[in-house]
Amino acid sequence: MLFSSGHECQISEGGTEADLHKHLKDCQKNPGHRQFIPIKSFNIQHLPEDHRDTDLYDLINAVAELTVRVSVVMISPNRPEFFLNTNSPYPFYGMGGNANTRSGSGVITIYKYECGCGHNVQGKRQNPVTERIYEREYKSCPCEQCQHSDKPSNVWWEIYVGTAAHVVFDDIEARHTTCRLFYDERTSPLVRLDKFTLDYVDVERDRCRLMSVVCDSSLGDRLFQTAVHRDTLRQKLDAKYKNRDNGTFSFIVSHPHGCPKQVSIGQYKENYIVGDYNKEYKFTKLSYTTSTCPGSSGASVCCLGLNNLHVHGGSLDKALNHSTIDWSTVSEQCS
Repeated sequence: MLFSSGHECQISEGGTEADLHKHLKDCQKNPGHRQFIPIKSFNIQHLPEDHRDTDLYDLINAVAELTVRVSVVMISPNRPEFFLNTNSPYPFYGMGGNANTRSGSGVITIYKYECGCGHNVQGKRQNPVTERIYEREYKSCPCEQCQHSDKPSNVWWEIYVGTAAHVVFDDIEARHTTCRLFYDERTSPLVRLDKFTLDYVDVERDRCRLMSVVCDSSLGDRLFQTAVHRDTLRQKLDAKYKNRDNGTFSFIVSHPHGCPKQVSIGQYKENYIVGDYNKEYKFTKLSYTTSTCPGSSGASVCCLGLNNLHVHGGSLDKALNHSTIDWSTVSEQCS
């Protein structure tokens, strides 16, 4: 099992943007960050020659649009001493109540609701894998503003942010979490989500999912349409690269050191089977060469041909990283 104490949250005592950029400048893992490409300057020529595919380029940009910086200003007293069934120290154990800002990354999944009836980006009212039905007993938006309004909106979006459990451990930390959206460069407008609730956490798999509700149609529609585009491209590319000899391509979009988002490109090396999810999918854990830094924990790890949902978990060494545990289709790389 690939567990490591090398988590990649960025700790910032000052909690300011200037403090985070100091950490970026002083980085020991990837000095100079030559393997990272700022999303604002990323173009198709940055892809390897045999992967200069316009659909892949568009997919990376869609994933980037849905990537957020996760900031947490509280450490739960409930964190364990070790990762489950290991001797690997669990991040921030014994630091309960510490209010230093730590930064990670996350990725958005979104559902649209109207009068309590919801659907995903494929237009389906039920998750085809988990069989979860998108339906609510309440018929209007449950956000704080609508709850105090005489005319609450009957249309809203549930925005879920997937990240690692060592980034956001429980409901205590979820209540002290904010996410910055569209942080592409230092001058990007400030767009944040807060008032999160904990949708689920699985410490053994090192996965967490937060939920926030919005009824701002400009934000909801923008994210929803981007998610539709991302998932359409992902299905198309997974089918295209599933049986290719050169198909170990992976990419990550993250917020290294809590700074504006960057793209890194590499290869996944192993897809370790951890257990069964259902007849079609396995729980697996990935290792990969795709570059990461402190602040990358929780970023989506996209591997062409795998149809996977993993996020970044930590660093095994300077050259090899590992994901959290999540489901994927099996492949010849599985072991």
